[in-house]
Amino acid sequence: MNEIENIFLKRKESEKQENLSIVADHREKNSLLISELIKNNVRVELKHLEIADFLVNNVAVERKTVSDFLNSMINKRLFSQLENLKQYEKCFLIIEGIEEQELYNDYAGGINGNAIRGFLLSIILDFQIPVIFTKDYQDSAKFLTILIKKQNSKTEISLNPKRKSKSLNEQKQFVIEGFPGIGPKSAKKLLEKFSSIKNITNASEEELKEILGKKAESFRKILD
Repeated sequence: MNEIENIFLKRKESEKQENLSIVADHREKNSLLISELIKNNVRVELKHLEIADFLVNNVAVERKTVSDFLNSMINKRLFSQLENLKQYEKCFLIIEGIEEQELYNDYAGGINGNAIRGFLLSIILDFQIPVIFTKDYQDSAKFLTILIKKQNSKTEISLNPKRKSKSLNEQKQFVIEGFPGIGPKSAKKLLEKFSSIKNITNASEEELKEILGKKAESFRKILD
């Protein structure tokens, strides 16, 4: 009996010692979700994140309350956020508070329920970003805590959507990703088109537009 009790005691002690950590955008500082994560023995590191609200070993998480989500539909802000989120190979969107506010009947905003359903389908099918619905901030914290545990044995957290550089091409990609607004996909396409960092820096704005679109102008200004 003592041996069995000892086994369970050791297991509990190892669980307490488990290193659970997450990087959160500093704007989440006063949220109830952060408090709940800390209550769950998660070490929260606040950083300025240009992309996503949370990072767990290079898994990017964007979190929206139902009202945030509906508002971002109206002002179109979510489209650019989702596009940026895709710079990470693994990412998902949390829509929080489905038990606290009706998602498909936004009387205040006057959004048709089917328009909301269509927008959700666009996120999943067009942006190819999974969507997780949570009851409240406590439910969101549980999802994030489980995610941390699943990712705990994997790569270190990076504040930029970059892969660990190994080959020469990956090292070049790492350098290009260091520029503001340039993620892995854009960096890879630039290298495929121009072959070298030197050719990229010498490329005209029009040439860069083929890959970067509207971002080409600001990228060219940085290079100049």
